[in-house]
Amino acid sequence: MSTNPQAPSQTRSRYTVTAALPYTNGPIHIGHLAGVYVPADIYVRYLRLTHRDVAFVCGSDEHGVAIPMKAKKEGVTPEEIIDKYHSIIKKSFVDFGISFDNYSRTSAKIHHTTASDFFKKMYRQGDFLEETTAQLYDDEAQQFLADRFVIGTCPRCGYEEAYGDQCENCGSSLNATDLIHPKSTLTGTLPTLKETKHWFLPLDRYEDFLRDWILEQHKTDWKPNVYGQCKSWIDDGLKPRAVTRDLDWGIPVPVASAKGKVLYVWFDAPIGYVSSTKEWAEREGKDWEPYWKDKNTKLLHFIGKDNIVFHCIIFPSILKAMGDYILPENVPANEFLNLEGNKLSTSKNWAVWLHEYLVEFPDMQDVLRYTLTANAPETKDNDFTWKDFQARNNNELVAIFGNFVNRVVVLTNKYYEGVVPEPGAFNEVDQATLAKLRTFPQTLSASLDRYRFREASQELMNLARLGNKYLADEEPWKVIKQDEERVRTIMYVALQIVSALAVLSEPFLPFTAKKLSAILQLSSLDKETDWNDVSSRETLLPSGHNIGQASLLFRKIEDKEIQAQLDKLEATKKANATENKAIMPQKETITFDDFSKLDIRVGTIVEAEKMPKTKKLLVLKVDTGLDTRTIVSGIAESFSAEEIVGKKVSVLVNLAPRALRGVESEGMILMTENSDGKLVFVNPDEDAVGNGETIS
Repeated sequence: MSTNPQAPSQTRSRYTVTAALPYTNGPIHIGHLAGVYVPADIYVRYLRLTHRDVAFVCGSDEHGVAIPMKAKKEGVTPEEIIDKYHSIIKKSFVDFGISFDNYSRTSAKIHHTTASDFFKKMYRQGDFLEETTAQLYDDEAQQFLADRFVIGTCPRCGYEEAYGDQCENCGSSLNATDLIHPKSTLTGTLPTLKETKHWFLPLDRYEDFLRDWILEQHKTDWKPNVYGQCKSWIDDGLKPRAVTRDLDWGIPVPVASAKGKVLYVWFDAPIGYVSSTKEWAEREGKDWEPYWKDKNTKLLHFIGKDNIVFHCIIFPSILKAMGDYILPENVPANEFLNLEGNKLSTSKNWAVWLHEYLVEFPDMQDVLRYTLTANAPETKDNDFTWKDFQARNNNELVAIFGNFVNRVVVLTNKYYEGVVPEPGAFNEVDQATLAKLRTFPQTLSASLDRYRFREASQELMNLARLGNKYLADEEPWKVIKQDEERVRTIMYVALQIVSALAVLSEPFLPFTAKKLSAILQLSSLDKETDWNDVSSRETLLPSGHNIGQASLLFRKIEDKEIQAQLDKLEATKKANATENKAIMPQKETITFDDFSKLDIRVGTIVEAEKMPKTKKLLVLKVDTGLDTRTIVSGIAESFSAEEIVGKKVSVLVNLAPRALRGVESEGMILMTENSDGKLVFVNPDEDAVGNGETIS
């Protein structure tokens, strides 16, 4: 196969930037913002300030299995669910300042048509395999269990709550039949296997193309987490993947023999980027095709790490099959953001919801935006804490950025009635400060062009620090008593820095930049100042220009406000603990013969070590009295390897061996949870029994 003719280093004049389509089964939370939408918006705003032609598109993903699951749970129709959450999500994005050129939805007619056209063209070209395979089936619900209708143990990391399409613990993409001990999320019953016909995308046909395009062409410019996950998939050997599902919710498969089947959401959802671009172009009187088919266009996908495979392996294979589409030049996926030390969870309400934040912290969009950027999970999972949020605001935005701007504006109004003064001669400090000021656009661009938004946010703060230091060193409030001409120069230089902040902060702090521009009355200047002007123009704010009165850009956040948020989370934690304490219903009745098959014995842990590249797994050597065997146990988040060596445990010794992350596990350690929800061992009486003795 031929490879994409684009060269990663080639300069582009046109950009198509996509942000992952959010599921309409719940609102947006800070994990979504930090992982996808804030970095994407920073990048797009930066491109616009440098006069690039940009299409920034997104939309609600309304065909995921999570939608009908939510509808069943709430006793409403899927249409009611998507309309409710689409409205909440879209309004939240607008109020938060995410500047999409178009925010669409996959239930739109233009999307159904576009996705169907993709499938029909590939079908005519013979790009699919048609196969009858055994799929998991819920006999009680009388339906096949696609994706999130089934849950079980991940075969790669051992996480016990992996979904049938993906493990949210390790990020692996799965098929429902890959799961160990699967069960239906509809009825809780064990599924059976039943034959059904589906269409598959033979990814193995694209392996050579993907190996060259990703592993060779993008080995240096893609982020290590993205490149590494793609390499692992390709090196393991790509296999055909189903692009249809047995569901009654979604886009009907446009083939006569596919009654009752819909397009798999991960076939249809990325095509939503194309249909959203079409919708935008039609509204704006533009031609959509150059944004997807012109080699001079740079295509970028902003996503979270759990979507890497779909955007780097599956969707590019679809685009390749279509023949005339460009491929993504970069996919700068972020890691996950945790909340106060725990994983964000929609189902457990462990989140900071955007629509609630906007009510509880009105007019403070930029504070959250800055905090999420300064603590962005770009290279590893990071933790959001309310105390850090408060500190970022009070110690950086208020004390550094806001304090500098306020002092300069107040002094300008006090000394010169708001008129930018005519400077005198510049001394070495003035010249060095102005020279340093002019380096910031290039410094920021160097970070942004490499998708290092956290680094860029701190460089922006360094510009405010430059202004603060200059003002503190030159002390115009003291010098004014002896040398008024010198103060005119000092204030002129300080005002140039404030003006630069108004321009360069726009991608990071758009509401603040707008407010600051209004204070400086930049709109009344003859020429609008853009990103490159900060480097090239000697004067950003000319002498004689009138500025407005001072207005605080940021306010201090009080301890009681933070405590209220911590109390809210504590209430959530208690509610979850109460819910978890609910007694599980009795499982299916078994016979005594079934029970007698279990061989549970006393064992001693003689060795323990953490399994590399996992959070939950420990590899144990257990003396069972019969032998010393290897058991992989998902207890690493509750116990260290050192503290459990020598511990007596109850072991199910006749469980069939199962490979976990390449290690064969030969049994199971029996555990339970205490009233606090913490894992504890089901311990034998250590003094009364020895290794190998049975427990009955």
